[in-house]
Amino acid sequence: MCRAIALPLLAGALPALVAPLAAAAAAVTDEAGLAQAAGADAAAGALLERRVKAAFLYKFLGYAEFPAAAFDSDTAPLVIGMVGADDMAAELTSMVAGRRVGLRPITVRVLHEADLAQPAHLLFVAGADDARSARLLRASAAPLTVTECDGGLAAGGVINFTIVDDRVRFDVSLDAAEKKNIKLSSRLLTVANRVQKGAT
Repeated sequence: MCRAIALPLLAGALPALVAPLAAAAAAVTDEAGLAQAAGADAAAGALLERRVKAAFLYKFLGYAEFPAAAFDSDTAPLVIGMVGADDMAAELTSMVAGRRVGLRPITVRVLHEADLAQPAHLLFVAGADDARSARLLRASAAPLTVTECDGGLAAGGVINFTIVDDRVRFDVSLDAAEKKNIKLSSRLLTVANRVQKGAT
């Protein structure tokens, strides 16, 4: 079933996070309407979902404080590693072209399981397989890890995408962030679907 995925535009909550994505949200909504009118199938809905998630990955970088030891210099790039999401990586590469977080440019890399020893600051693991996600997260030293499976936080992810009322939302594990020595802005936590601390 094709779902029209839209960004969770939370009125009055974190305008700095949400406002820059308003145009992308409008474009996604417009595309969803066209897709429905054309009788598009589930693949179209999945594509729209990927675009929204790519936008979130980019925005997460600005609301995370990475360990100083994660960079060789003050202008070293922020590296996003993408596993199992080549199409989403292409979308994200286009989205971040020419953009910076502070003084740091952004680099997107498509990774495979054998590549997880390569340094990355944000690792996104695609797919609904909890066991696979847990294995890949253990193999990576990335401070900020993002998943999209039901047990993503239990698998060790810092952030896990979820769908709530046909919208892309995200849950956060403060315990995982602490273990990874990464600090997340309270403004990011404000718009999270759920913030987990301690045993559930």
